[in-house]
Amino acid sequence: MTRTSLNRCSELTAVLAVLALLIAAVAPAAAVSVQETDVPDSGEVDSQVTATVTLTELYDTYETWQLAGQTELRNVTWTVTFLNQAGNQVRQESYDGQNFSGATVDIDEGTSEVRVRVTGTVPAVEAYSYDPQQSFTLLALDQTREGGTSNELTNRSATHYTADSREAREAMDSAREAIDAAGNPETAEESFDSAVDAYEAGNFDNAASLAERAESEANQAESSQQRTQLIMYGVVGLVVLGVVAGGVVLFLRNRGDGYDKLG
Repeated sequence: MTRTSLNRCSELTAVLAVLALLIAAVAPAAAVSVQETDVPDSGEVDSQVTATVTLTELYDTYETWQLAGQTELRNVTWTVTFLNQAGNQVRQESYDGQNFSGATVDIDEGTSEVRVRVTGTVPAVEAYSYDPQQSFTLLALDQTREGGTSNELTNRSATHYTADSREAREAMDSAREAIDAAGNPETAEESFDSAVDAYEAGNFDNAASLAERAESEANQAESSQQRTQLIMYGVVGLVVLGVVAGGVVLFLRNRGDGYDKLG
């Protein structure tokens, strides 16, 4: 092999080595696996809810790290349970408050699974929204390391409501279906928009009434469309019958003229 070829091989090897380092630097670290064991999608304001998630594949990136959690629930209790491969409890820690940190996950303890349970009261709604529906942070977990390194593991939201807001929303959902089925008639859309405004202002009785009006207007528009279609079908049918009848009369007349000529 010539010196030129050797130099080119050396340059190529150097380039590949640099590329490998760059890829290693930018490639995302393998994430801890998060399984949602029991996580509600919604909750009524002031009711108590519990969410549970299970963490596995704990050491793909670090052999020792800390777990931190946040929630917008009120009157909160966290329970963090560390389990070994046999499913037996290694230890358990409890925390009070919307935030906790410093729950150490260490490979030397034999922990292979971490179960996190948060229990608390669903917070009040600060601002109502129809689409998307108002929500709050139910459970957020971070993997942290000394020195400030942090990696989000999960961030789960849930919707919240009161009995009155849920009733208004159900009426609005029903109206929305009827409006879409009717082809979005303008009057129904206007009433629905007013219902949304009332809902987002917290005036749920008015929102429900406007939603019912919107649904009624949509149903009336759909019925009117159906009647119009039936009338059109009837007119077309009469025209077709007229054409057929005219054709028959003309045929018979021509046939009669033919007989007269033969006679």
